[in-house]
Amino acid sequence: MSFKRLTPSDFLVSADSTTAPCWTNNVTTLSNFYTSSNQEASSQGDYVLAVYNTVSTYTSASVQFYIAYCDANGSGSTNYNSAIPGLSPSRTLYGQYRNLILEDENSGFVFGDVTSSQYWAVSIDRSNYKQSLMPGTLNLALKNGSNTIYLTDNSNDVSTVPYINGTRVYQLISGSNGTNSGTTPTGASAAGYTASGSYGWFVPDMGTILINAKTLQLPVANGGLALTFSSGSGAIPNGQNNTVAYQFISGGDSFGLNSQENVTSDYVFIRPQNAEFNYTTNPSFISSSTGEVIYPQFINNPQTYITTVGLYNDVNELLAVAKLSRPLTKDFTKEALIRVKLDF
Repeated sequence: MSFKRLTPSDFLVSADSTTAPCWTNNVTTLSNFYTSSNQEASSQGDYVLAVYNTVSTYTSASVQFYIAYCDANGSGSTNYNSAIPGLSPSRTLYGQYRNLILEDENSGFVFGDVTSSQYWAVSIDRSNYKQSLMPGTLNLALKNGSNTIYLTDNSNDVSTVPYINGTRVYQLISGSNGTNSGTTPTGASAAGYTASGSYGWFVPDMGTILINAKTLQLPVANGGLALTFSSGSGAIPNGQNNTVAYQFISGGDSFGLNSQENVTSDYVFIRPQNAEFNYTTNPSFISSSTGEVIYPQFINNPQTYITTVGLYNDVNELLAVAKLSRPLTKDFTKEALIRVKLDF
């Protein structure tokens, strides 16, 4: 075994971005949606609705995303206690996403330039994306009856990345591939928006899409879907509004989205020069009785085969091992450049 100290010029740090479809089996656009009656009937069904890529009882079934209806006033679901109005799953969920995104229990959600107290949260299953969702790849169709709208994020329409408390937050608008549709509905302030602001938020670092309920209630001329749902208070069955969202998402038959991951790589360049690593350290080449080289031809014309590179620290601790795909012949007439890539 031979050693060589590395210098700062032998190291290079690089960051690469990799993307992939969010859905199971690398499906680029999800067009089949299924739910589980068992999940809906459980206590979890009071809060979220899991959406699968195939029939939930199949072994190949996998959760793709979850739907949750959120309301600041607790409307749209049944109160935990009939004697305490406004305390219900929808209010609990509203508070959870408020704390998660806004980090302030006194703040409200402002979609575009309009504050909304009710929205649907579509959370992509964590196993379906790597580090974050990729802006500009969201293409979601929502359908109610014969009316369809196509939503995306506004990442290609803004010159700077918008942040809320260190988290990227893009507006959800009508359009495709991160660009607005170019159409300004009646009463809207800009193309892709509605009279009730934007269609919601796209929060890529948290794998979440918030759909502004106010916009979907608008007439079609104003950019909405003329949607009606249980938004009042009272004994509204928990999870009922989650099913409403499932219906207009599955009715659109098109949910395209990619994941994104920044992989930091440390490149280490190993440079065996012509005069280095030519003599073997294998003890079988030396006579145990006389100490002489057993094979004289290796004295003046040595030759070795590099198969492994080990990276050590200053106290001789092995930190990483790189295996070559095939042995690399080394003698006085040859130099080599071995690049080791460490991903983390």
